[in-house]
Amino acid sequence: MIDKNVVRDLVEEWLKDKEYFLVDVEISPDDRIVVEIDHADGVWIEDCVQLSRYIEDHLSRDEEDYELEVGSAGLGQPFKVPQQYMNYVGKDVEVLDASGRKHRGVLKAVDGRDFTVTVQEKVKKEGAKRPVMEDVDKTFNMDEVKYTKYLISFK
Repeated sequence: MIDKNVVRDLVEEWLKDKEYFLVDVEISPDDRIVVEIDHADGVWIEDCVQLSRYIEDHLSRDEEDYELEVGSAGLGQPFKVPQQYMNYVGKDVEVLDASGRKHRGVLKAVDGRDFTVTVQEKVKKEGAKRPVMEDVDKTFNMDEVKYTKYLISFK
């Protein structure tokens, strides 16, 4: 079986001095390698082809037969690395917290592994008869949420 660290090192080597970043490397038991990269402005197919060729040039098919797939992380897929959070600051996201509750709002800030989302919530003001919708900041830790993903809007 192909070593995931070898593939990860090859990808990191190719990414050096580029604005792309590695999102994930997965290797199945039957040696199907899936490499996901991302970029603040999106991923170009030409760059995926170059990375694929780079990996193929450094792995020997004589030693291990494998299938290789190189692509982008995918719009609307859950974030896997902090850089993805940073790329979507100011955009609409959905967060599924550890208790299973969904929060939809604007990703406001990222600080280390913590991030803040501004959501609309009903808040009852003192003396008011009815609650009113208000912006509320909620802070989460990347390691403590089930997922965070970009909300695609067709407005």
